Amino acid sequence: MTTAREEPGRVPTPWDPSLRGLTIGLVSTVTLIAFEAMAVVTVLPEVAADLSGLSLYGWTTSGFFLGLLVGVVIAGAETDRVGAVRPFTVGLSLFAAGLAVAALAPTMEILVAGRILQGLGGGAVPAVLYATIGRAYPESQRPRMFAVTSTAWVVPGLVGPVTSALVAEHAGWRWVFGGLLPLVLVAGAITVRALGGLGPPPTAPTGGAAGRFVAAIRVSVGTGLILAGLTSRSPLGIAPVLAGGLLAYRPLRVLLPEGTLRARPGIAAAVAARGLLTFAFFGADTFVPLAVTAARGQSTTVAGTAVTVATVTWTTGSWTQARLAGRYPGRDLIRSGLLLVAAGTAGFALVLVNGVPLAVPIACWGLAGLGMGLAYSPVVSLVLAETPPERHGTASSSVTLSDNLGTAFGTGLGGVAVAASEASTGAPSAGLGVVFALTAVVAVLGATVVRRAPSRTFPAVS
Repeated sequence: MTTAREEPGRVPTPWDPSLRGLTIGLVSTVTLIAFEAMAVVTVLPEVAADLSGLSLYGWTTSGFFLGLLVGVVIAGAETDRVGAVRPFTVGLSLFAAGLAVAALAPTMEILVAGRILQGLGGGAVPAVLYATIGRAYPESQRPRMFAVTSTAWVVPGLVGPVTSALVAEHAGWRWVFGGLLPLVLVAGAITVRALGGLGPPPTAPTGGAAGRFVAAIRVSVGTGLILAGLTSRSPLGIAPVLAGGLLAYRPLRVLLPEGTLRARPGIAAAVAARGLLTFAFFGADTFVPLAVTAARGQSTTVAGTAVTVATVTWTTGSWTQARLAGRYPGRDLIRSGLLLVAAGTAGFALVLVNGVPLAVPIACWGLAGLGMGLAYSPVVSLVLAETPPERHGTASSSVTLSDNLGTAFGTGLGGVAVAASEASTGAPSAGLGVVFALTAVVAVLGATVVRRAPSRTFPAVS
């Protein structure tokens, strides 16, 4: 594989000729994923209403991340074995197929199936992204490259929610999914060409691929059983919860760094903190549009404003961590970010109080976005720095696996609370209050756990 190595004198930046094409390809891919995320989360309240599927609202996100869980493990192992082109191409094809299924879905159950397929294919993106950054970019430039990829969310964050709301209003929400298909073709073509110039990895690990695939399936199915049992909200749900836990526990110990489930000091604690971070932020983020539309009676367009604000502040936080990476240990940046997420989520809960101006909770959600920008990328930087290059794909998949589990449980438990509130009171407000309280507490827990992560300061960005 061709890499840009740190040589005496000048260190190549992501925009130097040797890396520019690769940077553009990766940024194009992230932009595509950002448009999909911004568009879908904005129209979900309308989708749920049209398909009479509020009880499955949380599953539209949980299903995506359960599929992603399997996809990222496969793509990470394949990236280490054969390089990035094949897993990326297959993954993006599956992602496109999932968009088509969702666009044509006659019921909420079919839409959730489409979202699972999107996740299965989309798992290739973070696995390829993290592994490629780890192998092709100098260590001192990785925080900057993560900031660059975060910036790719700005334009989708600014125009995605508004555009998707307008499309849903004038053409129907189905075009929000179907309209993304041309972007898949464009971004995929650019990225595959850039990845093709890297060649295969210098050394490939042997064995273990089949075992990791089976383990990923077991974790995904087990997590799904747990969420299904919780969603049932009856004593009958105890059995699938127990079965899911038994099915997933041992495979998780294979797929995650040893000691992750106990937050053992070192990389394991960093990976555990990443899962708690995504639980806290995305567990709340999924329900931000619903809170604005259901609790305040505002339009989807207004709800999209809150999502946009958090996207912009996330990017601000990401560039801030890139500048501070040479002066402060990564775990300190992660801890500060988690505390900001906790404060921002707790503040956004004020959206449920009618006397509070809507601008206040939206500003608080922007604070949570700033915290995500500070905390999100340093976890990957820590893990890549502590892992041999030939294992970057597998290491990246463990981080993203923790991501997905955090998001799946955060959104899944939130969906249970909202569905229970809807069933008992006819309104989701009480359940939304539980969502924001729970996610704030989890963010504080993450800030405690990350104290055990490696205390590493990265080379200053030049």
